[in-house]
Amino acid sequence: MQKFIRNFSIIAHIDHGKSTLADRIIQECGSVADREMSAQLMDTMDIEQERGITIKAQSVRLNYKKDGQNYVLNLIDTPGHVDFSYEVSRSLASSDGALLIVDSTQGVEAQTIANVYIAMDNNLELLPVVNKIDLPSADPDRVLEEVEDAIGLDCTESNLISAKTGFGVPELIESIIERIPAPHGKEDAPTKALIYDSWFDNYLGALALVRVYDGSIKKGQMVRMMNTEHEQQVLSLMYPHPLKRQNTNELQTGEIGIVVLGVKTVDVIAVGDTITDANNRADEAIDGFEPAKPFVFAGLYPIETDKFEDLREALNKLRLNDSSISFEPESSAALGSGFRTGFLGMLHMEVIKERLEREFDLDLIATAPTVVYEILKIDGERISIQNPSELPMPNHIDTIFEPYVKATILVPDEFLGNVIKLLNDKRGIQNKMDYIGTRVLLDYDIPMNEIVMDFYDKLKSTTKGYASFDYEPIGFRPGVLQKLDIRVAGDVVDALSIIVPENKSVSKGREFIKALKEMIPRQLFEVAIQASVGSNIIARETVKSTGKNVTAKCYGGDITRKRKLLEKQKAGKKRMKAIGKVNVPQEAFMAVLKI
Repeated sequence: MQKFIRNFSIIAHIDHGKSTLADRIIQECGSVADREMSAQLMDTMDIEQERGITIKAQSVRLNYKKDGQNYVLNLIDTPGHVDFSYEVSRSLASSDGALLIVDSTQGVEAQTIANVYIAMDNNLELLPVVNKIDLPSADPDRVLEEVEDAIGLDCTESNLISAKTGFGVPELIESIIERIPAPHGKEDAPTKALIYDSWFDNYLGALALVRVYDGSIKKGQMVRMMNTEHEQQVLSLMYPHPLKRQNTNELQTGEIGIVVLGVKTVDVIAVGDTITDANNRADEAIDGFEPAKPFVFAGLYPIETDKFEDLREALNKLRLNDSSISFEPESSAALGSGFRTGFLGMLHMEVIKERLEREFDLDLIATAPTVVYEILKIDGERISIQNPSELPMPNHIDTIFEPYVKATILVPDEFLGNVIKLLNDKRGIQNKMDYIGTRVLLDYDIPMNEIVMDFYDKLKSTTKGYASFDYEPIGFRPGVLQKLDIRVAGDVVDALSIIVPENKSVSKGREFIKALKEMIPRQLFEVAIQASVGSNIIARETVKSTGKNVTAKCYGGDITRKRKLLEKQKAGKKRMKAIGKVNVPQEAFMAVLKI
């Protein structure tokens, strides 16, 4: 059976046509009728459809007949955006080969290179595929040359296709069968299967998507999770399909399928865990994946304070679907109770916030994103902090270590000056610079703190959208940093605190309160907005009061009448100032992103 199975993924930069090709392969194999076909068939989430991006990696089992022999093709579609590279690594770990899609008009991009390296780490057979050759500006020869130069991949056997029109797709399927190796597993060995995805179904409970490496999984079998040591009976088994899943009684060696265990908690079926037989265990677990490490942290608070438990429940359910989320409760004087949530990047944060609001009907406030810092205290203790408000007093700190990332940027040479200036402003350190035709490949080390805000937007606007960007974490380095506090009407708003480089604290503080001044609505009394480092005020703006015309009723008469009314008003405002609290709107928390 194994020799007729092909497990493969599709990898590419964002917008190079992964999902369109997946649709076309599904159609070519006759797995979905033409009338049921829709664009982005594998992208089942509303957000995926609207934004035109893939967030969750999906799998589908396809049947294909070649030379009178039936073959099983297991296609695993992967996301292209940098924030979801965790999904990519999981999908590739369960594949035997990968299609490397490159847009014939765009050529090699930063993420193309990043995903290739992940595939090479997993020793996958790579098939170079040049897409969109039907476009007038297509130049497949140049693109194949770029692939050979930038990646070092032999492109003598490559496929030229148009996923949109279907040109070259049948030949591509033939290449998949011929060139991607069949799985190698021991059919008579104890059960050994890798969980590479899990999600929650309202009717069936928690579902695990698995790749069987050795042995088989049968319906009714007692299985054991090797890491969590939980035992559970298999209720049913299915082959994955975007529209109609097929039930089966057994998943054999090399196959991919969905295991229904009827469990209701996320902790039991952790992604990367190994399933084995409860009575006849495998000797050792499959080298799973590293658990995803969140890089960006933000506070999520319900606007209605009584929705705290609803938010906890919603996050627990989402974590089952996306195991890369981490969260812990925290409270803020300004915002009440909420959760400190860890994300893989800014797009991931946006998507999760949007899913929480849509799928669980919550109204949320998100605070400014921050990264993890390591603090070496004077007494030698080393602590990690996610929230700037946790930073110890300056006289207790020896060194602050901040996380750095290795950034790969591909940019047309005409924009090179703009990009280098931007990277220098963001405290980037250049490692190398290579020319690939008319484009330049830049390799920089940048503090993570500098890219979580608006780096990507600025990069795109300075290069008219032509630059591509990818990053990977490379550890911590010492930095000269301090905490910048924002005071509104004399009170420190802890949710607006940020950690900034010492030489930029004054300019950042000024920019920040200037942005806040526009956001905070005018009150009946003057509101002072201040930026401070420790007890030193470094910048101030004042939101003017809204004046009520108390003298409107005075027609003529002595001036002292008017004066008396104005004095009375002044005294009232003074009293309000002493007891008045200012509501800081949601936009203000996001203003920090724009500086």
